[in-house]
Amino acid sequence: MVDGLVALPSEAKTVEAFDWLADEVLEAGGEAWTWRGRPGSKDQEQALRERMTAAVVEEYAALLVEVSDARQEPSRRTVERLRRDLHKIEGRDHFAPKEREQARRAIERLIAVVESTEEREVSR
Repeated sequence: MVDGLVALPSEAKTVEAFDWLADEVLEAGGEAWTWRGRPGSKDQEQALRERMTAAVVEEYAALLVEVSDARQEPSRRTVERLRRDLHKIEGRDHFAPKEREQARRAIERLIAVVESTEEREVSR
């Protein structure tokens, strides 16, 4: 038996996703429940928000390092992987810290570099 507890903001998309997941588990013969809870205080709510934000900020920072490294030898394949990685992080990002936009812009700039390089290669 596997037990688990996940805390996410009570947004329509997360509620829907977990309700769907619970239905899938039930259809597969398992047991699943979804519960909605609230932090005991505003301080606890703020602390949870900060922890969740800090986790994705670290992921965005690591992605920005990868984007920087990729600028040395940019390729379409690398850009596509970085875009997928960004999308995955955004899926866990519920509070949109400034690092989200920084990562998006960095990948857009890398895309421009790759497209420029491809255009030069085609025109040769």
